[in-house]
This record gives sequence, C-alpha cells and structure tokens, in this order.
Amino acid sequence: MYLNDLGIVCALGYGKAEVLSAWLSGQHPQAQPIPWLGSNIPALSVQAELLPLPKSLNRYDCRNNRILLSALGQIEQTVRRMIGRYGRDRIGLVVGTSTSGIAEGERAVGVLQATGQMPTGYHYKQQELGGAAEFLTRYLDIRGPAYTVSTTCSSSANALTSARRLIRLGVCDAVLVGGGDALCDTTLEGFAALGALSKTRCNPFSKNRDGTVIGEGAALFLMSREPAAIALLGVGASSDAYHISAPRPDGACAYAAMQFALQDVGLAPEQVDYINLHGTATWQNDAMESLAVGQLFGKRTSCGSSKPATGHCLGASGAIEAGLCWLILSDLNREKRLPPHCWDGVADSEMMRLGFVTLEHPVLKPLQYCLSNSFAFGGNNVSLLLGHP
Repeated sequence: MYLNDLGIVCALGYGKAEVLSAWLSGQHPQAQPIPWLGSNIPALSVQAELLPLPKSLNRYDCRNNRILLSALGQIEQTVRRMIGRYGRDRIGLVVGTSTSGIAEGERAVGVLQATGQMPTGYHYKQQELGGAAEFLTRYLDIRGPAYTVSTTCSSSANALTSARRLIRLGVCDAVLVGGGDALCDTTLEGFAALGALSKTRCNPFSKNRDGTVIGEGAALFLMSREPAAIALLGVGASSDAYHISAPRPDGACAYAAMQFALQDVGLAPEQVDYINLHGTATWQNDAMESLAVGQLFGKRTSCGSSKPATGHCLGASGAIEAGLCWLILSDLNREKRLPPHCWDGVADSEMMRLGFVTLEHPVLKPLQYCLSNSFAFGGNNVSLLLGHP
C-alpha cells in the first residue's frame, strides 16, 4: 500500500528535511529533565513550537494532540486533496499511542489535591486513550472508520498494519495513519521502577548499555492505493506472550515477525538494504534482538538503532521509525546515505555481531528496501517492510 506523504516531529526536529538531516549527521540530543513535569528523570523532548488546537476543539487540548496536529500540519494539504477526491466517508484514521494526554491528567489531579477542585481547563477527552483519533477526525471532519491502537511500543506499527487492512478490504480509499506520544511523569517513573532507564545515555547493543531514554513525538502518513515512490510492502507480526515486560530470550518470535514481513512481499533477507532496529539499549531486549537479527540476516545487512537520536517514543516509535525509513528511501536523501548507529563502539562479545553503520565508515548505496522493528511489552512484535514498489 502506498505511503503518499509523511509528517514528522520528534527530538531530532520538525519536518522531513530537518529530521533527515539531523539523523544522517549522527546527531543525538542530550537528554534533560523536562521543566513542565514533576519528575527529574532526563528525557528527549520535542523542541519545536507546536501548533495550537482550534478553540472549537479545546476539550481535546493536550500536548499529545498538539504534537499530532504539528505532524498533520505538514501534510494537511495532501490529506484534504484526498478527502476532496474520495469523500469524507471513505477516509479512515488509525493512530497509535500509549500515553495520550496523561500529563494533563496528572496536573489536573495535582490541582484537585491542592484545592479540592479540578481546574476549569481540564476535560477527560484530553487524556482519554481514544481522544487522539477522535480529535483528528473532528479536526478534519472525516467520517470513515477511526480508532486508536495501544499495544505499548508497537502501537503505531500495528496502526500501519491496520490501515493497510482497511484499504485492502475496500472499507477505505485512504487512511491517515501513524502515532503520537507525549512525555508524562507516569511513563518516566514507571520505566524507572522497571529499572529500564539509563543513568547516562541510550547506548544500544553496547557492552556498557544500561537502559533506554524516553522520548516523544509523532509521525503521520497518508496511505492509499494511489501510486507513490514509497510503499508499505510487507508486514509481519507475532506475539510470544512470554512475560508482561521482558522479551522471550531466544528471539524466536521477533525472528518470526521479520520473516513474515519478508514473506509477505516475497523477499530474501539479503535483499534488505537497511534495518532500523528496535534497539532500546536495555539489557534483555538488545540481546534478544541481536540473536534474532543475526540468525536471519547475519552481519551482512546494514542496520542501526535510531533511539539515541529520538529517544524511545513508546506508542509513537513504530510510526516515527517507519517514517525515518521512508525518509532515507525518499528523494530527500540525495546522496543515498545510511544513518550511523550511535553508540560507544564497545561490542558485547556475548551477542551476535551485526552490520552497524558508523560515522567513520558511512554507507552510500542505492536503497530499495528497509525493515523497521518494533518489539513491545507482552511480546507484541511487529516488523514493517518499506520500499520502492
């Protein structure tokens, strides 16, 4: 299914050109405590000025929806042209998130505890899990199927698979699809309680890795049957149900998700030009993923993790990382460069060697196919294969 356009905002920047340039140059912003949150845990936030919501939709006003609107604003003309072509009833929407507007709910509860009353500007729609999809459909006035997917770190990767299904079934002619997540204290403190956060930096696949860094952002695609240069060619999903938060150590189900994505389009592993690894820099996840990727692709396939650059954007990560793959496949990547894998270079001898791209040894090559991995809590695994049709 064709991916006609992309809007993206994250810690790397605002918009396609800015995000791609920063990623290819190996930028990885410094995580810092977030001033509008109560927690002092360092994270990677969106620095760009966000678009405000229309006053008529104030009940949905939260940082998460402002981030999503800022991504939509980059492709809104394309979306509205598609609405005009097919009609409002034939345009669907699927969005992935894990936090929605929980930060606004946290602040409201703080005011309630201090004063005995909820603040006047608070509305439950700000933090309702389905609020993001409801807000976007009301903003665009579209009337096709619209819903939110929440499977933690694979939420928006699953949203892309759902959007493709809606078009294939003939329910929609086009779907606005992606995901968004905003930082909140619940997420930061929860990951800290799991012992999953780094004390220094996100250092994926290093012997010195000690956890991930949480980020925020959004990416939205317009998906349709109308031909475009880049398409979602294959999807693979699996569920190992091994543990509520830890991955299955042997990587069998992660391997299966990647294999299913290849089989969906009839590709051999050696035909994939680049893999955007899930690469959280947590001890167990990197060990599992290196085993699965190493067994299927060996060390011949170029790969890397974008999380040192964006942070782990949770429910938005699947769409953002698919968006990064879209960018390196696009004409914006004029030199056909691959992004460097940002780490300290200290390999873990207990893990399989992978084909990490480095700044010292950049890869320039014609690009046809990219694979993007999202491996979530509960063993909810999704691999997306993007490429030139």
